Amino acid sequence: MSIDIDGLSFEELLELNQRVVARLKMLESMQTHIEMMRFNPGQRVSFEHSGGRLFGTLVKYNRKTVTVVTENGQRWNIPPHLLSAVKDAGDIEPQQPTSKKKKRLR
Repeated sequence: MSIDIDGLSFEELLELNQRVVARLKMLESMQTHIEMMRFNPGQRVSFEHSGGRLFGTLVKYNRKTVTVVTENGQRWNIPPHLLSAVKDAGDIEPQQPTSKKKKRLR
């Protein structure tokens, strides 16, 4: 799609700019909402910070970020696209050793 803006007046360009900015904000808000819905309050998450990985619990949805409380009690407002879900080791069922039948020597 091509829009010829060369013939638009100053006022028309300002109006077009306002509409473009409003549309971009709406699209960004929708994308952030979709990213937030991948996580639930109470869920364990992690994120990168200063070359290391911090672990915590998502406690709240904000407009553009989520609030995470780390294991040491710090509160962080993190954009949801920077989070990773943490698989709880307690959720993984232990592997049962497989027993192999021994051959009898006769």
